[in-house]
This record gives sequence, structure tokens and C-alpha cells, in this order.
Amino acid sequence: MNYEHKVQREIADWEHQMFKPPGWLEKTSKTIGSRINHWIPPKVHTIITTTIRSIVRSALFGAEYTPSRPVQRSLELEAADQEAKALFALYQKIAVAEGAGTGAGGIMFSMVDFPALIAIKMKFLFELAHVYGYDTKHFSERVFILKVFQMTFSGPENRARLLDSVKRWHIEKEQWRSDTEYARNMDWETFQVEYRDAMDFRKMLQMVPGIGAFAGAWANYTILEELREFAMNAYRLRRLHDFEGLG
Repeated sequence: MNYEHKVQREIADWEHQMFKPPGWLEKTSKTIGSRINHWIPPKVHTIITTTIRSIVRSALFGAEYTPSRPVQRSLELEAADQEAKALFALYQKIAVAEGAGTGAGGIMFSMVDFPALIAIKMKFLFELAHVYGYDTKHFSERVFILKVFQMTFSGPENRARLLDSVKRWHIEKEQWRSDTEYARNMDWETFQVEYRDAMDFRKMLQMVPGIGAFAGAWANYTILEELREFAMNAYRLRRLHDFEGLG
């Protein structure tokens, strides 16, 4: 079996796991997260949602996250995967250290962690795009990054729609050559709520006195791992279609 067919099997397994019904632990985590969520002052939620919108808009419409790393179109898929894993290891260490540091400081420092973690994730995704051979100077590639971000932290229904979009990106990307239409039609409220809800249980534990440092490190570790899995498989799907001729 060549490497590309091995990747296809891994992607099929990933898709199957993605749409499995939630288990007991996931359901319990969601329930506890909702309860913890009610304890957080509204002002904190306002800051979080405003920050999410600000950082995502910067990623879409600014140059802040465009990496200095060259676009590596010549890498074979196996080599790109290896480089992607090395890149992820670096960013996961950064996220864990950041989560532990802000978690130790209680609720006020944890408020700082939300924008910092989003920024870390955006920087990772932008660099990952270049590893797989896609240039983030193009607006359509930034929209793709946002779709991967959303897919990682969405509920099952929205996740299915976004996965279909990823698979059809060779067609859909043509409509995103300009940022004007996207800015007008972006549903910021749904995006913010889904992302914040996906973070609730793990990140809210970070605000609990006594366990904040451990919870912050654990939360950021697992959140980055989820993002790696979704992002790598999204770019592998594109590579199989665009470069490897198996799509």
C-alpha cells in the first residue's frame, strides 16, 4: 500500500469517528460545562466573544498571521505530514505553557488566555497551509482556514456541512477571490457561540482556584490536538485531490 492510499484509509477512519454519537463522558462534560458557564460573569463572556470576532477578522482581512515560512509546494505528501507534525509539536508546547501560566492566575488571567489561545491556533493554521503548499496571501486560503477552524469546534450538523465544503473546495474557492462578499455574509454570532461553547468545559475549569494551572495546561493540550487532527486531515484531503491525483 502506498502512502497516499494509507492516508485515504486514515481519513475514512477520522470521518467515521467524527460523526459517532457522543459518549457518556462527552455528554457529562457538556452538562458540567453549561453549569460552569452560568457562573461566569456576563462581562467575561462579552470580552471573550468580542475578542473572538476581532482576532478572526484580523486573520481573514489582515496580514498579521501571514507566515514567513515559504509555501512548500514541492514536498511529497508524506514529507508534508512529517513537517506538519513537527510544527504541531512546537505550537502545542507553546499552548500548554501559556495555558498553565494563565490558569495559575485565576479568572482574570484566564480571560487573557482566550485571545492568546485563538492567536496560537491561527498562527499554527496559517503555517500549516504553507507546509501543505497553499499560499495564505490568497483570500480563499484564509476562508479555508476559517472553515477548518469552525469544523473543529462545531456541532455535528454544522460539522457535516463544513466537511462537505472542504471536500468541494476546488470548486467553492472560486467564489472567495474577494473579501467583500464574505465580510457581508459572515454569521459572526453563530461562529462565536459555537466556538465559545466548544471551549466551555475545559477552559472554564481553568478559572477554578487551586486547579487552574493544571486545567489550563490540559485544556490547551487537548484543544490543540483536536485542531491538529482536523486541520491535517482537511489539508490531506485537498492534497489528495489537487496534487496526488486520487481525488
